[in-house]
Amino acid sequence: MKVLLSNDDGIYAPGLRSLYRALVDAGHEVVVVAPAAEQSGVSSALSARGPLQTRIVREDGFTGHALFGTPADCVMLGLFGIFEEDCPPDLIMSGINRGPNSGMDVLFSGTVGAAMQGALAGIPSLAVSNADFTSDSREQARMAVDLVGRMDWTTLPHDVVYNLNFPACPADKIKGLRICPHGTRWTLSRFDRRTTPDGRPYWWMTDKERLFHSPQAGPDKQLLHEGYMTLTPLKPDFNDPDALRLLAGLNG
Repeated sequence: MKVLLSNDDGIYAPGLRSLYRALVDAGHEVVVVAPAAEQSGVSSALSARGPLQTRIVREDGFTGHALFGTPADCVMLGLFGIFEEDCPPDLIMSGINRGPNSGMDVLFSGTVGAAMQGALAGIPSLAVSNADFTSDSREQARMAVDLVGRMDWTTLPHDVVYNLNFPACPADKIKGLRICPHGTRWTLSRFDRRTTPDGRPYWWMTDKERLFHSPQAGPDKQLLHEGYMTLTPLKPDFNDPDALRLLAGLNG
């Protein structure tokens, strides 16, 4: 398969390098377009004003395009600037992210935001994240590539992001794979008000990990806490049929 690989942790992130190596070792043709620096939490943000610039990174058997932009920029440039229009990739992969992207995290995730551009273009797309912040993700990368080979991309919908998360435990302790919906519970973050040495106020988010690690935040987070891999199909469709029906009387 021809694979377009990106992430939001940046082109030097160990998770991306692990996934690159696992894909190459499995015989896939891989083109990397990844942010030149970390772009976590930017969702599907685009650089709508100004040019996009890249530089080639070659080191230790790795070659990729480092883009001075967002994860979504990377995938869009890959699809419409690097790959020939009549010869697109067979699959888009984003990750492996350092930390989970489950529950409502998916709204903010640059990892998912990158993969979402593939889904919008009708290309099979898989986002991959690892809840273990200390792992280099090499074993998880091999497991993700194995899963890619077992998924029937000819029958699966292509307008979907398949969001894969690994639990925070060694790969040989993972209990298995569970297909599940993502959680929808969310609470607003808290901020600590602080002061600079010259007396100006600033604010620092103090609890950003609280809900990320809460097993009560939804079925996918619960399963991750129990030691399972989770795979969640996400559609970029924000329509609410019930609200549309209730508001229909305002037409006129």
